[in-house]
Amino acid sequence: MKAAILGTGLQLPQKKLTNKDLERMVNTSDEWITTRSGIKERYIVSGKETLSFLSTEASKKALEMAKIDASELDLIIVATFTADFRLPSAATLVQNNLKAYNAAAFDIAAACTGFIYGLVIAEKFIKDNPKIKALVIGAEVLSSVTNWEDRTTCVLFGDGAGAALVSGAENRGILATYIKSDPRVWDLLCVLGGGSLYPPFQNGVPKEEYYVRMKGNEVFKYSVRYMEEAARIVLDKAGMSPADIDWLIPHQANIRIMKMIAKKLGIPEEKVFINIDKYGNTSAATIPIALDEAVRQGAIKPGDLVLLDAFGGGFTYGAVLLRW
Repeated sequence: MKAAILGTGLQLPQKKLTNKDLERMVNTSDEWITTRSGIKERYIVSGKETLSFLSTEASKKALEMAKIDASELDLIIVATFTADFRLPSAATLVQNNLKAYNAAAFDIAAACTGFIYGLVIAEKFIKDNPKIKALVIGAEVLSSVTNWEDRTTCVLFGDGAGAALVSGAENRGILATYIKSDPRVWDLLCVLGGGSLYPPFQNGVPKEEYYVRMKGNEVFKYSVRYMEEAARIVLDKAGMSPADIDWLIPHQANIRIMKMIAKKLGIPEEKVFINIDKYGNTSAATIPIALDEAVRQGAIKPGDLVLLDAFGGGFTYGAVLLRW
């Protein structure tokens, strides 16, 4: 028995923010954004939309695809750094919304690699007991930590949630995993405010500390290196090569990063699932959103070998190789 993804789902906010909209907000252009990132539009929460709401709706779709009732859930993991509250966790809010009262629920903070970290954790539980049913969610409301006056970062991020129902299955599922972190470069991508060092109520802390800060050129360099490393390690563990891959689903951070990873691995671009143009970088949500789209579009078919690959602030990185 292997840990397999039996259902997927995604949920986006209603409000769409296009590059043309951003042209009216900051000194930028559709051409500049598209050329450097591949992004054309993204979705931003409004009204009563929250991270727990997006996560809950994505989870309902994953449960429906898997034909599993929320009461059967044993574990709920939410990967995020933009939860509704510092306490309680986003996972317990989702648990309450679903009325999944038989489950344990907790959040993990691994930034953009969070969904992969969550899959790895769920797989360990399922190895001990294949009957366990785990809900793994990647969700972010990055608009809450975006400096809308900084044209180098505000054009990149979007909000959204993706979910996967994971349980034991025969003849399919996760073949190999790898997660790692390199804290030596943590300051290349971070949000300093909001923790105990710079709490929200502390006077004299510049507002910029509460926004995402990123050294783009350095992030590009390390992300490519780490994603290639993670991909090659999981392939080696499974006795596979890049030529065996049917689909590469990378973290949707930047079109140039994704194309560079594919080139380094020797995977044709037509085997790389890309949707960054529609949603931007939704951090921990990018991979589960892309996975759900690929499944529902019929791109991923039973038996396909799928490689999930990500990096994130921390620096965290990792990959999961699975047979669909």
